[in-house]
Amino acid sequence: MFNNMTKATITGIDGKDAGSIELPIVFDTPYRPEVIHKVYVNLASHAYQRQGRYPGAGENVSAESRNTGLGIARLARARGEGFPRAGQAAGVAGVRHGRVAHPPESWKHIYKKINHKEKQLGLCSAIAATARRDLVEGRGHKLAKDVKLPIVVSNDIESVAKAKDLIKTLSALGLADDLARAGSTHKVRSGTARRRGRSARVGTSALVVVGNDAKALAIKSIPGVEVKTAREISVLDLAPGSKPIRLAVFSQNAIEQLKDVKAPMHKVMEMVR
Repeated sequence: MFNNMTKATITGIDGKDAGSIELPIVFDTPYRPEVIHKVYVNLASHAYQRQGRYPGAGENVSAESRNTGLGIARLARARGEGFPRAGQAAGVAGVRHGRVAHPPESWKHIYKKINHKEKQLGLCSAIAATARRDLVEGRGHKLAKDVKLPIVVSNDIESVAKAKDLIKTLSALGLADDLARAGSTHKVRSGTARRRGRSARVGTSALVVVGNDAKALAIKSIPGVEVKTAREISVLDLAPGSKPIRLAVFSQNAIEQLKDVKAPMHKVMEMVR
């Protein structure tokens, strides 16, 4: 049963205690990793783009089989003679300049749907899991020994405009080791990925959840750190790669707005309480 008196300590941007705040009922949601995974897979499919191949690719060639008795494979071969392409296998899969065996089809439905209540339960479960240290550290995040989850910071963090000040604030919260871990994972790719705009790969660090649209919050130059408002966070942010759960830092305003986030089970609990 949800304890309405569950509170979390509010930490200032200097790392000192600044009071306490009552946690919303969403933090009492049971941990459901299978629901989180299902919601992630469905939401991730919404960003996919349909692909297709030209139906005649690899088959625009005049080819015929020479049948048996020649000591060669019975594959269809390009007709003609006196030029390099003549006699080469063509029109089938698995040969040079041949077609693709099972190409992607543009008519395939890749947009997955999910029940609204199930989606809401996955989000609530992911938010509640941010308060469990074993799950956060199990994903690879490094926390100081005195860090208590969930991390709630005063609203002053929403007005931090410089990256060096935000790094100082996160370090004061006991996240210096996690910032260093994410920075050490920076890897520059080469080849096709780099040509297509995916030149660098960076590990995932803290997710800063704010109440207002704090676009001025300086995070672009801090590896692995992202900022989201409480109204726009999703399972994609809280469980990257469907692996729960990501380290989250909440502002006071964000905690207040999370009181509106409820699963169907919470509405029933409020009715019988």
